[in-house]
Amino acid sequence: MDYAIAVIPGDGIGPDIIDETLQVLDRIGELYGHSFKYTELLAGGAALDAEGVPLPARTLAVCKESDAVLLGAVGGPQWDNLAGSRRPEQALLGLRSGLGLFANLRPAILFEELKDACPLRSDIIGEGLDIYVVRELTGGIYFGDRGSEELASGTRAWDTMAYSVPEVERIARLSFSIAMKRSKKVTSVDKANILESSRLWRATVEKVARDFPEVELNHMYVDNAAMQLVRNPHQFDVIVTSNMFGDILSDEASMITGSIGMLPSASLGEGSFGMYEPVHGSAPDIAGQDKANPIAAILSAAMMLRYTFELSAEADAVEAAVAAVLKGPSRTGDIIREGKGEKLTGTREMGKLIRDALVSA
Repeated sequence: MDYAIAVIPGDGIGPDIIDETLQVLDRIGELYGHSFKYTELLAGGAALDAEGVPLPARTLAVCKESDAVLLGAVGGPQWDNLAGSRRPEQALLGLRSGLGLFANLRPAILFEELKDACPLRSDIIGEGLDIYVVRELTGGIYFGDRGSEELASGTRAWDTMAYSVPEVERIARLSFSIAMKRSKKVTSVDKANILESSRLWRATVEKVARDFPEVELNHMYVDNAAMQLVRNPHQFDVIVTSNMFGDILSDEASMITGSIGMLPSASLGEGSFGMYEPVHGSAPDIAGQDKANPIAAILSAAMMLRYTFELSAEADAVEAAVAAVLKGPSRTGDIIREGKGEKLTGTREMGKLIRDALVSA
């Protein structure tokens, strides 16, 4: 099969990790008889420097014409003082809304070999962690009405959180569908004791739940959910929540798995199209130094193989290769453990190890 992938390396370590990821995909192509065609595009800070906008029209147009999008990372301190509409992160919002990507899937899995890197006690971790955070991506406060005005007392600014029933229904339905393939348990996170939008959220999720009688539904306020994630993470299977709450909770979930450098994500819309990116940021302080951990980007490509291309065997092979490498002594700086006799490994070497571990079914 031939697949067209729009590739946005982005900023900071983005080009470093994306290069290794493409080589992994090429190896999968060799093993399984697929052809991946890449079109490299600009977005984020790189686009600002080259074209003066965070998301050039050509980038969005080519993404729409592709089968999937693979994204590295965007942002960096050199663009922090720009106006909000010109910041690199606006590229992410533009891509999500322009491509109709309403759901962000973030699996937070603690590999057995990384249990020592988890900041939680071993009795809390138990046999490991496997949590699936489903975040609504194109509504809520990040896309709501915003502005500022000058008053006699000083500047006043506002951001508005708003949700409609259809927006909540589609993310809830996706979450229940995912839960049906897992442990059939969904925790919906909101702030319904305070926010009117959360009361609508809760009522709508309960309505959708009637179509999935086998799935257990629980509700939790977001402040309690943040606490419970570190107190008793095993109570969670699938978490579904709004844009801002999901942004925060998915990062918290990622850190309790040992390293944010290990976790992939998928942004999906209607149908099979998706955009895939690691959860971590651009880490400009180590960009181009062969220090970044490419595993999150490589696992994001595995999600692309699974969800967009429906190549489950190929996705399994990538995930198995990562697990096999983690059983060895090689570690990038973010996951190496002192006193364990492990070998500090760079970005390129980690990518090569994973490629070498790939085998066909």
